[in-house]
Amino acid sequence: MKEGLRQSMAWLHTWSGLLVCWVLLLVFAGGSASYFKEEISFWMMPELHAVEREPVPQAHAIERAVAYLQQQAPEAERWFITLPTARSTALRVGWIGAAPKAGAAGSPRSRFHSELLDARSGGKLAVRQTRGGEFLYRLHFDLHYMPVQWARWIVSICALFMLVAIVSGVITHKRIFKDFFTFRPRKGQRSWLDAHNAAAVLALPFHLMITYTGLVTLMFMIMPWGVQTAYQDKGGESAFFEEVFPSGAGRGKPAGVAAPLVALAPLAAQAQQHWQGAPLALLVVNHPGDAKATVVTRQKLATLSYLQPAMLFNGVTGVEQAAVGEQPSQTAVTRGVLYGLHMGHFADPWLRALFFLCGLSGYLMVATGALLWGVKTRQKQAKAIAQGARPGVGLRLVEALNLGVIAGLPIAFASYFWANRLLPLDLVQRPQMEINVFFAAWAVAAVLAQCRSSLGMWRLQLGAGAALFIGIPVLNVITTHSHLGVTLLLGRGPWPVAGFDLVMLALGAALALAERLLARRQRKPGASQPAARAAQAQAQALKETA
Repeated sequence: MKEGLRQSMAWLHTWSGLLVCWVLLLVFAGGSASYFKEEISFWMMPELHAVEREPVPQAHAIERAVAYLQQQAPEAERWFITLPTARSTALRVGWIGAAPKAGAAGSPRSRFHSELLDARSGGKLAVRQTRGGEFLYRLHFDLHYMPVQWARWIVSICALFMLVAIVSGVITHKRIFKDFFTFRPRKGQRSWLDAHNAAAVLALPFHLMITYTGLVTLMFMIMPWGVQTAYQDKGGESAFFEEVFPSGAGRGKPAGVAAPLVALAPLAAQAQQHWQGAPLALLVVNHPGDAKATVVTRQKLATLSYLQPAMLFNGVTGVEQAAVGEQPSQTAVTRGVLYGLHMGHFADPWLRALFFLCGLSGYLMVATGALLWGVKTRQKQAKAIAQGARPGVGLRLVEALNLGVIAGLPIAFASYFWANRLLPLDLVQRPQMEINVFFAAWAVAAVLAQCRSSLGMWRLQLGAGAALFIGIPVLNVITTHSHLGVTLLLGRGPWPVAGFDLVMLALGAALALAERLLARRQRKPGASQPAARAAQAQAQALKETA
């Protein structure tokens, strides 16, 4: 390292960030939205906006759910009852259909069904089919249109590069905290570096935490060798997970003998009393209507750890059989805390809003870093072009990818919300069609960027994104009676909808401001000339001066 440690780290920081920056932009965008995935799903089901949001007694909701499941899925393999919460007031029921006969196709995921019920009446809610915020949550680590295992490997590798980029960036910028308070506008490369430093330092602890804990959530996929070695004679990885993270309590095999299911409301009350009144999140019934039926109640705690205790009951007699997860191992506690930090389920609305803003700062950090590389490389190549060299293909590719992802992703996200309100309600595979619109809009932006990655195209795509985001609250006014104006002026309507509209307006305003700044720059003399022509003119002026 003749050039020294900091210079070596600068090279590592540049390339470890640049090679994966476009995937990281998608991860940051989807992950930031995930902090409000319930609110996003609620907005994307406008039929729920008029449903009464007053709390319903837990026993009443459970009875209504059981009655519906006994009618719709009496022979199901498992039942799931997700109780209403402050963020999701609808009662959700799900079930896994009966296992297929030997040799027949059908995984548990393909046999899973889910419905939303009115917690008061127990009737099925007539809501549009949509993946809502769940799609955005899954997008940031499962991607789409590819096997889940491949996607998670891709995201894990990108997260490893991200961690290297963060650490090497801290080493490289010896005045990183001082530079945070320095911004020099209209200084070209210097301005982009200042913006990159500010976005990075603003939420540096969050960036380190979210990257490292994201890797922890997939640690057994990335580094499985320790578990495989220690448990090779004990049943492999499944035995390890059952011992350290017991979650399959009571599944077993059915007896094949019919037996009536015990009333679930008293079991839920017993579990809640055992947990000193803490609310329940989920009830699972394994093999309902069978002599070996079991009931699992899971606790809902706003704690840092992602681990949630559970109680196991006999599904026929109602006798308590076990309490699971109340004394977890230190390994489980450590991973549960790191996992919980990443998910943010413990956070109140204000803390989740802070996490959301930190996620957006991560998006800006990666975006400004990619743009900085393009500015620096363009300046270097402009000097070479002035001397007769040809511009590099790599620079054109990076600049097109920057435009197609940085400006194209907002277009895709906004188009997803527009599709939710404009696609016909009876459309076949409607949730997938919403997702297809997301990627189609992004593909159009990316293709246009490859065709022409000019300042005018930046303005066009930023302006399109701004118009789409600002138009979402207007679209909400047209398609539902529960919107920002009603909530703010009359005090009626759900606040999550108003909050969503406000965030859309803020994002649209930010994109519009960026477009205005580019327009001002484009109006400057010589701003529309290619970099090579500008460099040649500058070189000619220097010669004449000499």
